[in-house]
Amino acid sequence: MKLDISKIKQVRLKESQFFAEESLKNQIYLHHTAGSGNAEAVSRYWNGNTERIATAFVVGADGLIVQCYSSKHWAWHLGVGDKEFKAQGVPYKNLNKSSVGIEVCNWGYLKEKGGKFYNYVNAPVPDSMVTTLDTPYKGYKHWYKYTDAQIESTRQLVEYLCETYNIPSDYRSEIFGLDKEAFKGTPGIYTHNSVRKDKSDIYPCPRMIEMLENLK
Repeated sequence: MKLDISKIKQVRLKESQFFAEESLKNQIYLHHTAGSGNAEAVSRYWNGNTERIATAFVVGADGLIVQCYSSKHWAWHLGVGDKEFKAQGVPYKNLNKSSVGIEVCNWGYLKEKGGKFYNYVNAPVPDSMVTTLDTPYKGYKHWYKYTDAQIESTRQLVEYLCETYNIPSDYRSEIFGLDKEAFKGTPGIYTHNSVRKDKSDIYPCPRMIEMLENLK
């Protein structure tokens, strides 16, 4: 299926907030925001920082895709340096520059107290927005739900980017942990977990995995 352009809204960052330098892309990294479902608010927040930390796209809870800058350009979105590369026995390379980042609006891990669920800022979460994993991931069993609209928009966007930049779409379960292939710059789809042990985005949601397994 082609990318539904009606789902895309341009909420562009100021040129001082990203690097307007075209670069070849061979990887896609999936993140989640650890915040609310408003994709436009994420872009506005990034416009207020001075560190050029951002991703090209943000997918809201309603499936809206906000484009912050051209996918040909880049910004810092991985937070990895020499230390992480040395630990993998791989020479440093700027993966931010050779990848496209996608943020999915999501609160991330949840805590259960007295039969109720709360996000990390202690706001209550309705049961309908809870995904419970069979096996805890990074110490947590309960996670905020990726909506059906988000998963569908993410699917369309990833397929579009894979086709545009000739990036292989094969699913590998290793992407939910430190993945040497990511550090090596091997073309493919990864998560923030692939290069950061301290991150948990995106988490291994069965519905998200099913989508990734069936990419065209």
